[in-house]
Amino acid sequence: MSPARAASAARAGTPAQVSRTVTEITAETDDRIATGIAEFDRVLGGGLVAGSAVLLGGDPGIGKSTILLQVADALSRDRAVVYASGEESVRQVALRARRLGLASTSLRLLAETRVEAILDAAAVDTARVLIVDSIQTVQTEASESSIGSASQVRESAARLVRHAKASGAAVFVIGHVTKEGLIAGPRILEHMVDTVLYFESDPGSRYRVIRAVKNRFGAANEIGVFAMTEQGLREVRNPSAIFLSRRPDPVPGSIVMVAREGSRPLLVEVQALLDDAQGAAPRRVAVGLDASRLALLLAVLHRHGGVATAGLDVFVNVVGGVRIDDTAADLPALLAVASSLRGRALPADLVAFGELGLTGEIRPVPFGEERLREAAKQGFARAIVPAGNAPRKAIEGLRMQAVAQLQAALDGAF
Repeated sequence: MSPARAASAARAGTPAQVSRTVTEITAETDDRIATGIAEFDRVLGGGLVAGSAVLLGGDPGIGKSTILLQVADALSRDRAVVYASGEESVRQVALRARRLGLASTSLRLLAETRVEAILDAAAVDTARVLIVDSIQTVQTEASESSIGSASQVRESAARLVRHAKASGAAVFVIGHVTKEGLIAGPRILEHMVDTVLYFESDPGSRYRVIRAVKNRFGAANEIGVFAMTEQGLREVRNPSAIFLSRRPDPVPGSIVMVAREGSRPLLVEVQALLDDAQGAAPRRVAVGLDASRLALLLAVLHRHGGVATAGLDVFVNVVGGVRIDDTAADLPALLAVASSLRGRALPADLVAFGELGLTGEIRPVPFGEERLREAAKQGFARAIVPAGNAPRKAIEGLRMQAVAQLQAALDGAF
């Protein structure tokens, strides 16, 4: 350290920090801690990392407290876990745990809203996992703002994140969401933590999807699928099965696509309905897909496929409440639209995927062979895929039609 820097640090009254090169730092791969729930471990990137801070958001009543209480129960069997609730009494939390059939006798419960008291309790119990429910209900002495304010949420989260990094304990924080679906509070909250998870679900559906929108220790956009039961959230080992509706007879406007969510292929049904416009301006509604992209795809369908939707309301929906951000949904969405418009059902054993370009070309998508193998595993016999995704070796039980242009895909489908 230079004399000038040492003198500056001494004047400041704090020990000087010395920078080090990468080769001077010993870095070991962090061991993952299994939570006992495989789908939750998948979303985390393979398990919980010691010293990490995880933020979980979602609508009221969707299951945030339930899933973390289940995780806490499983983890507490071989490590110290503290569940701190700022919304319920310890009696209420204990009653909920019994209703869920949780049997751990070592899980520590705490009803507290002061961050300093929560951290003191975690230190006394030598907690390796700390769960705070929720960040909007706690406050820290470092801020004089009211509970739930932006500055209070920011300072409280900062204290919890510093605790995780200093102690090596994993910290879970539950966050309430606004009507726009974003976690309430300053946006910096999501930047402070290591992992941000969101619950997704259709109103009235018993299925829940947890999506990682940020993860420093794993893949973003990874999803875990759960079913809500009387005993809490139960993982769904074969998500493709719940998003597919097996009908005795095919119906117009429906097709199955192979999306890729995180690290795995997922079969979902895409439905389309076209009807005479009920107003002066035809409607373009997409549920589970990007609505602005739907308008673009309809223009490509008209220009390069000869299928006009002017004067018609167009509705496209992804069955099951899951949201698909994969551009591989382009081709199946247009095939479903054409099927509904013509009143002709597509074969029940047909799957499709592919990205559409503005010139009508069908572009390949990543992991094409993995998608096709998943389709074959689920019993599908035909696939319309981009020419660039045609596998080098045939896949048993699956007949491929590789196409390069939209018109060829329409001809092959009908």
